[in-house]
Amino acid sequence: MQNLKKQIFSQIDTINEKVITLRHDLHQHPELSGHEEHTKYLIKGILESSGYKITEFDTHFGLIADLEINKKDAKRVALRADMDALPIEEQTGVPYSSRVKGVMHACGHDSHTAIALGAAIALADYKEKLPGHIRFIFQPSEESKDGGSIQMIEGGALQSVDAVFGLHAYPYLPTGQIGYKYGVMMASADIFTIEVFGRSAHGARPHEGVDAILVTSLIVNSLNLIVSRRIDPLHPAVISLGTIQGGKASNIICDHVLVTGTVRTVNEGIRKNIPLMMEESIKGICKTMDASYDFDYQFGQPELINNNKMVDIVVKEAQKIIGKENCIDLLDPVMGGEDFSEYLQLVPGAFFRLGTCNETKETCISQHNSRFNVDDDALKSGMKILSAIALQTLTKDS
Repeated sequence: MQNLKKQIFSQIDTINEKVITLRHDLHQHPELSGHEEHTKYLIKGILESSGYKITEFDTHFGLIADLEINKKDAKRVALRADMDALPIEEQTGVPYSSRVKGVMHACGHDSHTAIALGAAIALADYKEKLPGHIRFIFQPSEESKDGGSIQMIEGGALQSVDAVFGLHAYPYLPTGQIGYKYGVMMASADIFTIEVFGRSAHGARPHEGVDAILVTSLIVNSLNLIVSRRIDPLHPAVISLGTIQGGKASNIICDHVLVTGTVRTVNEGIRKNIPLMMEESIKGICKTMDASYDFDYQFGQPELINNNKMVDIVVKEAQKIIGKENCIDLLDPVMGGEDFSEYLQLVPGAFFRLGTCNETKETCISQHNSRFNVDDDALKSGMKILSAIALQTLTKDS
């Protein structure tokens, strides 16, 4: 197996510049969630020419690519890459900047796709020597509120899969390092909407109306007290209000306010209780102030929980490639969400961070920022680690 890995690594070295060029192409042509048409057909053409069996869908631009070996009872490992971009105007100034106004790859999904494609090409060159089947999941709409992972799962992405792995560009670690985490790695990501209904009146006669802005301000304060006073401080949680809209004129008592926000937790029990606590606060304040309300809470992606045995595989293989000192235990979860968590609810697997920070190249800017970029030097180690993880998983006893 070590000899096979060396051969695949050598092939990755050979195609590395082509993969970088591919990533630049993807970066120049970013597509928002649900619109990944150019990306899909670029991927499809490359993988079909490499001998992959492609599964397409009528309702979205995701695709599944299977590399099948001539052994029916062999294990199958899946590697996932997300493809969508963000509605942000790029300000990196790099020669391969986005050519689409108001859209850019500000989260590194172009690099995820390129890394997966490079690994797919290299693995296909040694198909006859592979110990099992390899599936690549190219997923749309990771950045959408619903997440594209559910669409892919419903389309059979995890059918007959024994393990699944994914990576994410990470500007908080230097290029040449990875970050891993046992157990809970990322938070659940839920969203909510609150509408407060009051009664309009002249601003000079507030006693004749019910001020929806005042009621909302009391609700905002009460929601911020939930985390600080009603939740065990040893279990992190976040309630953040993103938008508040209300009012028509400076001299009119507002009769309607719309609030939207997000909730993040790393504890499923607390997650289920938070909407109950939120509605208790909202209901009590509205009753006291003679207002009414509508509260809608949508559960999104669950916490991302890595399988410890799968993390062991990631760490051991990465240590062989980049050195033990460059494999960083991240220790604490982060409150960001990631819909890769949906795959891990159904199949053992692991998600890890690929360091992309290079101060000289200005690639240490956080994600979802107009100046975010990925260091191309990180792609090669990403390809090698993904390939090694796949091979090791296929040969490892269940």
